[in-house]
Amino acid sequence: MKWLSAVLFMVMISGCSIYSTDHSNDQKNSNEVQEEFNQNKDQQTEFKRVKVKLIKPIDGDTVEVMYQGSNKKVRLLLIDTPETSHPRLGKQPYGEDAKNFTRAVVEKAKMIELEFDIGPKHDKYSRLLAYVYADGKMVQEELLKEGLARVAYVYPPNTRYIDQFNLIQKESQKKGIGIWKVENYSQKDGFHPKMISPSDQQSINYSSKNQNKMCNIKGNINSKGDKIYHLPNSRWYSQTKPEAWFCSETEAQEAGFHSPKQ
Repeated sequence: MKWLSAVLFMVMISGCSIYSTDHSNDQKNSNEVQEEFNQNKDQQTEFKRVKVKLIKPIDGDTVEVMYQGSNKKVRLLLIDTPETSHPRLGKQPYGEDAKNFTRAVVEKAKMIELEFDIGPKHDKYSRLLAYVYADGKMVQEELLKEGLARVAYVYPPNTRYIDQFNLIQKESQKKGIGIWKVENYSQKDGFHPKMISPSDQQSINYSSKNQNKMCNIKGNINSKGDKIYHLPNSRWYSQTKPEAWFCSETEAQEAGFHSPKQ
């Protein structure tokens, strides 16, 4: 009987040991699964950016960078800016404004990055298709905020930021800034310079010309179409949203603007 009791005791110890080992393995496997899940979740919510060296800005929606050891043109995804030197369309209103804006943003930046979407990385002209970041700010968003680009060339599956781009565009349309100043200039099929009157074109020319100068006279067009310029000491200067900038009163008057007193 003592012998039988000893055998039973050993079996019980062995069984507990086996159970304990299996439980430990189960816990380890559970932790590994959870860690793998967290890693996959991070990969789904974070999009990789690639640092590149800026070679030069080309126009509002195109830049040239050094990518993987070669000079590559990069077309900014999901937006379109007016042309500056298109072989067929020529130079379009606000094209220089968009080009100058992009140049200022990327040339001042200490770091340029590209983010690719899940679809094709090149267009039919062999240009890279990417979201471009300058010191962490997406250039596409900045252009849309300034009213210097429209949402366009939407080809799934490269549509990661289409919803937020549309929201930004709606705000610029409400403000009536940039390409949205002139009704029907920007349409779904592109830009229509014929919708811009000679006087509007003159204002655009002055705005582009004086963009990088220290010109502080604001030209504003009110709801009645009346063109008024405001000097820095004007009562309404700080509240005025400029459609154009002028370096002198003579320049403003030549563009068809008059002082508030007239």
